[in-house]
Amino acid sequence: MAFTEDFELTLLEDSEISLHDCRTQNVILYRCDCSQKGLLVGIGNPLLDISAIVDESLLQKYELQADGAIMAEDKHMPLYKELMEKHNAEFIAGGSVQNSLRVAQWILKKPNVCTYFGCVGNDDYARILRERAEAEGVTVRYQVTDEAPTGTCAVLVTGTHRSLCANLAAAQKFTPDHLGKEECRRSIESAKFFYASGFFVAVSPESIMQLAQHAHAHSHTFVMNLSAPFVSQFYKEPLTQIMPYVDVLFGNESEAEAFAQAFNIAETDLQQLALKTAALPKLNSRKRVVVITQGKDPVILVEGSKISLIPVIYLTREQIVDTNGAGDAFAGGFLSQLVMGKSYETCVKCGIYSATHIIQHSGCTVSGESDFQE
Repeated sequence: MAFTEDFELTLLEDSEISLHDCRTQNVILYRCDCSQKGLLVGIGNPLLDISAIVDESLLQKYELQADGAIMAEDKHMPLYKELMEKHNAEFIAGGSVQNSLRVAQWILKKPNVCTYFGCVGNDDYARILRERAEAEGVTVRYQVTDEAPTGTCAVLVTGTHRSLCANLAAAQKFTPDHLGKEECRRSIESAKFFYASGFFVAVSPESIMQLAQHAHAHSHTFVMNLSAPFVSQFYKEPLTQIMPYVDVLFGNESEAEAFAQAFNIAETDLQQLALKTAALPKLNSRKRVVVITQGKDPVILVEGSKISLIPVIYLTREQIVDTNGAGDAFAGGFLSQLVMGKSYETCVKCGIYSATHIIQHSGCTVSGESDFQE
């Protein structure tokens, strides 16, 4: 289309603009801000967190670990009612990937960069989740089922520890055909980055594979979070199929150790373990990036065969309010910089910044404007 008699403006793919100077024959490429919309697609289990401060006796009653993360069994079902009736529980919009995307949007300060897939029930809990996510800039593509209520997650906070017990309910009803719906298909086609939680491997590994294969076919980036030790322990087979597509892998120390045991990696030193994980078979030629968080110790960043140790921000015991959501926030901060094309070191630093902010609040909640600087 014409711009002036001296310049010709052409819209290209990926929201680029070609500005042709007819006098000098130079071509200048510009990228619109609108190109950031829909860049990142995440898939996971949308859950409403029921969070409460409790003592050790409640963990013992339900056979829970202080920093554990498990799927609820029948014996855990009374827990949710008990938290609400006896422990002044707080309702917080949750679900690992949804949390991460909310945090990424907080950092990016531009709405609708992130799109989220997951399954909810046809109920008030789902409306709360949608309202919170959309208010924080996330585009929501929920699959809605009448077969089960929206999932919940009991968050038991004991000092600086938190135990998670998730009742997936509707979340486990997600089906791959949802991704083929017109609006979902458009979201997938416009994205350049794809993020899945290990938790979702227990729900629909076929859906994860569909996104991973799409990312591979279009030379996009596929990111995976190990999420919890039980994922590697009990879902090794689907995880084995997904791993060759993974460009970036997150995990904390216990998740990384469980992964190593499942995948016959003999290394016990976390840095060497990360190197071995990065070297596992991969379909594309890009070097796999492995990120292992270690609480208050430096984050291990491996890019192919390169190891970096990035220190975390020190907080006093009094500054730490709730560690629930720290890993989700780290992933969100990391992803916010990844979609902007920043270095992996900058991605990790933003992850640290985000996690540090989150643990000074109750639940995976933010306050004020983000002020992260490289």
